[in-house]
Amino acid sequence: MAGLEELRKKLAPLFDADKGFSVGSTLDPSDSYMLSDGGTVNLLSRSYGVYNINELGLQKCTSSPVDETEHSEKTYRCASQEMRIFGAIGSGASSVVQRAIHIPTHRILALKKINIFEKEKRQQLLTEIRTLCEAPCYEGLVEFHGAFYTPDSGQISIALEYMDGGSLADMLRVRKWIPEPVLSRMFQKLLHGLSYLHGVRHLVHRDIKPANLLVNLKGEPKITDFGISAGLENSMAMCATFVGTVTYMSPERIRNDSYSYPADIWSLGLALFECGTGEFPYTANEGPVNLMLQILEDPSPSPSKHKFSPEFCSFIDTCLQKDPDARPTAEQLLSHPFIMKYAHTSVDLASYVQSVFDPTQKMKDLADVNADDTLLLTFDGPDELWQHAKTLYNEGSTFSFSGKQSVGPRDIFATLSNIRSTLAGDWPLKDLFTLWKNCSAVLMVKMELQSAKRTGTFQEQFIMEPGNVIGRYFIAKQDLYIAQ
Repeated sequence: MAGLEELRKKLAPLFDADKGFSVGSTLDPSDSYMLSDGGTVNLLSRSYGVYNINELGLQKCTSSPVDETEHSEKTYRCASQEMRIFGAIGSGASSVVQRAIHIPTHRILALKKINIFEKEKRQQLLTEIRTLCEAPCYEGLVEFHGAFYTPDSGQISIALEYMDGGSLADMLRVRKWIPEPVLSRMFQKLLHGLSYLHGVRHLVHRDIKPANLLVNLKGEPKITDFGISAGLENSMAMCATFVGTVTYMSPERIRNDSYSYPADIWSLGLALFECGTGEFPYTANEGPVNLMLQILEDPSPSPSKHKFSPEFCSFIDTCLQKDPDARPTAEQLLSHPFIMKYAHTSVDLASYVQSVFDPTQKMKDLADVNADDTLLLTFDGPDELWQHAKTLYNEGSTFSFSGKQSVGPRDIFATLSNIRSTLAGDWPLKDLFTLWKNCSAVLMVKMELQSAKRTGTFQEQFIMEPGNVIGRYFIAKQDLYIAQ
């Protein structure tokens, strides 16, 4: 009890027995929003400009605080009507994440939906959008595709690349621990992203943990969830708010001291410890207060020197130093022996990720999504979206019907347009099933449909192949025929 009371005194500015932990406030007190009659949300930030978001997408407008004549704009076209949603991926305290297809590109994306009418969520939304806008496509960071506002629901949806391998936390639930060579190569890429956030964007992420370290089936790891990151004006600036996951929080943050980039390094070290050993080094099931007492009072955890390599142990030891000034930067960690040990060796991250998660099931899930998208677009989609059917094919794609074959996007689109017009009407789905072929590359989808205006049952068979970007598939071969 004495230890508990001591910790309560240390956390007096943060902890209230009745209210729990305070969340703090943003570093930009003028953050606010306006909602126009035309259905456009204006997120306002003194430091980062204005973000106009409506059903058609997002526009960032920036004016120089010194010279108001200096004005720049950046637009992300990402319309709500161009998205087809296929169910939830997950949910958190402030958002719901859904899987969707962006119809113009036929790319599977993750849509993160946040309600703008709740102040705390709105502040997190603004932080995440401005972070993603500044680094839309950088190694080690999840890729940003835009955002749009849906007036009926009062939600803003952030479109992110779909990481089809899940998170490192998901991997730990399956494999319990991850081998050192794999972690070395993964954390090298993650450090590039973290170094960019710290050194270029001057942001402290504040919630580094295995669940926020995502991976795709190509083996590419990326940092996500920037909703509570904090912007600092320069490398010497400090934060003074208490937000993030307590489990991975650094000692200086728990003490409510000012903190900066080293807080992320502590969290990264704990995440690596858990991924490499399969165990979280603190007792986390006795409540947050007891956990924080351990972090403050116990010696920093260190992996067993008998079970793990000296390089691995050294990397974690240097990250988990109680003194934040003694921790290295993300840029310095890129040259640490643990990272350099496997930097020039052949470590197949894609094969490892695919060995953890059943790629057959994951690709079949994607096949179902693509098949539904293709079916709805071809036979049930609105005319204004039908033009995007061309991007389902590449120059080598083939389409066969009634003994005739069409090749390439233009020829196939012309043929399908005639068929679509001839067979116009309702096309209820009778059957949909998928077949797996050739390990992780080729997808075969069969669909059986019944035309409402013409007699006979039609069957359609696709062979879908992945494109050169994650979540993008095209139809390599398509056959439509009358079964009866």
